[in-house]
Amino acid sequence: MAKQSAGILLYRLTEKGPEFFLVHPGGPFWAKKDSHAWSIPKGEFTAEEDPLEAAKREFEEETGNKISADFIKLRPIKQKGGKEVFCFACEENFDPSSLKSNTFEIEWPPRSGKRQSFPEVDKGEWFDALTAKTRINEYQIAFIDEVLTKIHLK
Repeated sequence: MAKQSAGILLYRLTEKGPEFFLVHPGGPFWAKKDSHAWSIPKGEFTAEEDPLEAAKREFEEETGNKISADFIKLRPIKQKGGKEVFCFACEENFDPSSLKSNTFEIEWPPRSGKRQSFPEVDKGEWFDALTAKTRINEYQIAFIDEVLTKIHLK
């Protein structure tokens, strides 16, 4: 069975137009990647879990903040490796400076025998729709487009 992830796409309406909150993955493999490297805060879940509850859990783990809002269920997408991603959008403001991610541990540098901890998410930022589409994983652009359609801005 293909892996599944669930996440949350925050948006806010500003005088200049809608903005989207995206996170950048932490760790040495992503340190110098920017274009199409960002993502919605998300993570894997099991078949027994409710996707929305998993998305809220993952948001808290990756940002350090709980979220409770009126969520818009978006159409799931399949990423390049076959992973199905469920996404829930909501209008909410979030201060990126409050981001506090959980960590993961890997052997680094490779074959060194040393283990290091890295944040799962190293930063989060708000982007206007056009910029967000150049930063977010290409397969997740559909989430931004769907939100723009649902809030009648596309």
